[in-house]
Amino acid sequence: MNSPTPGNEATTVLIVDDHDLIRKGLRHAFSRDPQFEVVAEAGSAGDGLRKAAALQPNVVIMDLRLPDGSGLEATRKLRKAHPNMGIVVLTMYAGDDQLFGALEAGASAFVPKSAPSDDVVSAARHAATTPNAFTAADLAEAMKRRLTPTGPQLSPRESQVLKLLADGMSVAGIAKQLYVSESTAKTHISKLYEKLGAGNRAQALMTALKLGLLEAPDSPKF
Repeated sequence: MNSPTPGNEATTVLIVDDHDLIRKGLRHAFSRDPQFEVVAEAGSAGDGLRKAAALQPNVVIMDLRLPDGSGLEATRKLRKAHPNMGIVVLTMYAGDDQLFGALEAGASAFVPKSAPSDDVVSAARHAATTPNAFTAADLAEAMKRRLTPTGPQLSPRESQVLKLLADGMSVAGIAKQLYVSESTAKTHISKLYEKLGAGNRAQALMTALKLGLLEAPDSPKF
């Protein structure tokens, strides 16, 4: 690991992610910058909160989805307990709902896992210096989308159908749940696919995630 510049203290980092490869990749990225020192890793929200309390790192890199709970809830707890700690939310599902969820939870930055690791390092640098100022690459566009929605506008029934599809329900199951015939359920699904520009369930759910019409599932069912 590189040493910090003489006379300057290293910015300490705790990485919380349940994927060992991602933790190792981020540790390597931080090791290339002499400003940072990774002091610990955690694979769960509970372990991350405990290590944050014990080690008091300058920055916590927090995965959005963890095996024992939500990274957003962990972020809320961190922000309440440590007002000046930098928190970078990292997520596989980078929709508007996730971005605004991170903002409202008190995160300092929001970075999709599809971004280069250098973007995470840059976000950590921001979080260390201005922990209470939120930044995200798509923030301006997300604000525009929230204020003036340009995506497909789903009816209440179509929103119901979308959630049931995300739950892995069959056409028969959706029909039963909505108290309609299977033919009517198929019509709702077809109209939903048309609005989302999708040809099947997987495409519809991925598009809905990207547009912020659906929260990321704990475990995708498609």
